Amino acid sequence: MAAVELILLQRVEQLGQMGEIVKVKPGFARNFLLPQKKALRATAENRAYFEKQRVQLEAQNLRRKEEAERLAERVAGLSIVIIRQAGESGSLYGSVSARDISDGCTAAGLSIDRSQVVLNQPIKMLGLVPVRVVLHPEVSFMVTVNVARSPDEAERQARGEAVGLAAEEAAPTVEALFDPGAGDQPDVP
Repeated sequence: MAAVELILLQRVEQLGQMGEIVKVKPGFARNFLLPQKKALRATAENRAYFEKQRVQLEAQNLRRKEEAERLAERVAGLSIVIIRQAGESGSLYGSVSARDISDGCTAAGLSIDRSQVVLNQPIKMLGLVPVRVVLHPEVSFMVTVNVARSPDEAERQARGEAVGLAAEEAAPTVEALFDPGAGDQPDVP
């Protein structure tokens, strides 16, 4: 398939900046860039339209970027707790998705869409996981997702205590608490 030429209407990560003419695969253009209004087909009319609207589009982009930066500063260090069932080894019986994280952020007072949450791989273990949230193509921040079995366990994880198998491995055994050989001494008359 031949590549499709598009004019980017905003910065697209790993593709280009606003105003650049890029060549992409037809499916990426048809299914993502065009429906989300991130690009226009690079026809002669669209190029002329973009050049007329360039200043206005750049001003809108700058305004949205400044709003996103202010919001990112305000919620820097945000931590959310997600309660899930897990096995003894700490592996979840399901996984934590982008929708779960966006719902948790909304409950914490930050209204974001699940498409703004960047998960490189699903979260399938208990613990503290840093997750990137993209507010604007040029502005992102990290949210700490605390996945635990209970609110009490979440508090302990937040304090830095080991929970689950890590805690059992770190805890001393009963034999280690007593003196070795103290109970094996013969009776002396």
